[in-house]
Amino acid sequence: MTEWQNGIAKITLPTPFAVGDVNVYLVKGERLTLIDAGTKTEESWEAFKSQLGELGLTPEDIEQVVLTHHHPDHVGMLDYLPDSLEVYGHYINERWINRSEEFLEEHNRFFHAIFAEFGIPDQFLPFIKQSRRILRYSCHRPLTGELKEGDRPLGMSDWEVIETPGHAQSHIALFRESDGVLIGGDHIIAHISPNPLIEPPLPGETERPKSQLQYNASLKKVLNYPIELVYSGHGKEVFNLNPLIEKRLLKQHDRAMGVKQMLATEPLTVFQVCQRLFPTVYERELSLTISETVAQFDYLLSLGEIEMVTEHQPYLYRAR
Repeated sequence: MTEWQNGIAKITLPTPFAVGDVNVYLVKGERLTLIDAGTKTEESWEAFKSQLGELGLTPEDIEQVVLTHHHPDHVGMLDYLPDSLEVYGHYINERWINRSEEFLEEHNRFFHAIFAEFGIPDQFLPFIKQSRRILRYSCHRPLTGELKEGDRPLGMSDWEVIETPGHAQSHIALFRESDGVLIGGDHIIAHISPNPLIEPPLPGETERPKSQLQYNASLKKVLNYPIELVYSGHGKEVFNLNPLIEKRLLKQHDRAMGVKQMLATEPLTVFQVCQRLFPTVYERELSLTISETVAQFDYLLSLGEIEMVTEHQPYLYRAR
């Protein structure tokens, strides 16, 4: 039964993705605000209307939407909501949720280039088109307005925006100081550590973002807030945040040191390490497994633990 708790109602919606159900949230304030918008499927839309009905509401009662990030399972159902509804989020959402053909071509060029750099064989090039097909579960909807660090969204005067890039470049969380509640999107999930996904360079940049380094910094950043409860984008709420963050950071470090040990034996490409880390799943989940692998390389490079053999193409890496 969907119900209100301290002005927040959690709504759980199905997705077609391996991650499973996604959580979106209604928040009472000066405006009735929906945080995130699920996936663009009829199944999700029907589940959404049903759970709204348990609160005595309809989609027309929602006054605005705030996005934690741009991934399809968090934005797709915007296409089912009224066109007049205002939508707010980090500016990076715009190029994903209101996609141009120019951006999609840029996306393709970027991934073709890094496939070559990482030593991914040509037989896996169809994954680039497959990753674009996932966008059919997304939306085509512009932002009404942008949110950045320290903002208080319109109609949500009790809530402060915290920029938390890593899992997505567009990622934000919302913090309510009065009771220590964080609506964290996919930044904090109780049962899994979010994948620091590879994205093309940000507007005006030429280098891809180092998502794992950003994610680690964002985890450490939220340690500075008196957070008592996290409402997550997937799964259950998190009540003991600081120990979870410390555990995640340590586990990630240990995983990276395991990669260094591989590279101490012989120089390897990113793809070769990916195959060794994920021998049973890399062929069907290449985008996720290569993102996780690159994350460890970026982390080790930042510490000076490994180095790139630049005269070799595709690039090889070795331990120092």
